[in-house]
Amino acid sequence: MLKKANIKDAIIEHTPNLHILPSAFLSRKINPFKLKENIDKIKDNYDLILIDSSPALNEEILSTMIASDELLVVTSPDYTTLSTTLRAVRLAKQKKTPITGLILNKVRNKKFELTINDIEGAAETPVLAVLPDDIKILEALSLTKPAAMNFERSNAVIEYKKLAASLIGEEYKDPRFSHRFKRFFSRDLPKEEINRNVLLSNRKE
Repeated sequence: MLKKANIKDAIIEHTPNLHILPSAFLSRKINPFKLKENIDKIKDNYDLILIDSSPALNEEILSTMIASDELLVVTSPDYTTLSTTLRAVRLAKQKKTPITGLILNKVRNKKFELTINDIEGAAETPVLAVLPDDIKILEALSLTKPAAMNFERSNAVIEYKKLAASLIGEEYKDPRFSHRFKRFFSRDLPKEEINRNVLLSNRKE
């Protein structure tokens, strides 16, 4: 971003299928269009590029919106976080950056939490994933390893995989017996699963 290095030289190959471009704190103002210019240089080398950005309404999120083809907005089921989410959604719509959906994070299934219907109604955006507040994620952080490598069948990891599959237009079958058992006795799909099925259908077209 400061033109001190070529973006290709700054990329770290974590595994053959996963490359990472670390970020750093910048102490001075940066042209928000610079991120897009840099991403465009490497775009054709990858199937998918994920940009992790702060939800704060500053130049960082503006740069992300300009550089992105679509957005996933992460929120949690409380009023304080949702208010920030709504501002980000409004900004994205102003910048005409498509919002693919919302991701609910750290969900505890408590009565005081906002429901999916509440959140979708306020944001006018579908919820694609509901990530439980899973202690296995914190344990993975302490090990400095991806949770998917150490806790393949944890609730949060399964939800990550369901979301990832829908984003690339593939189906993912939940391997857990408990999930199949519940599905056998209930015909009602969770709202986020319905939304993923719609996304998956659109991705396949």
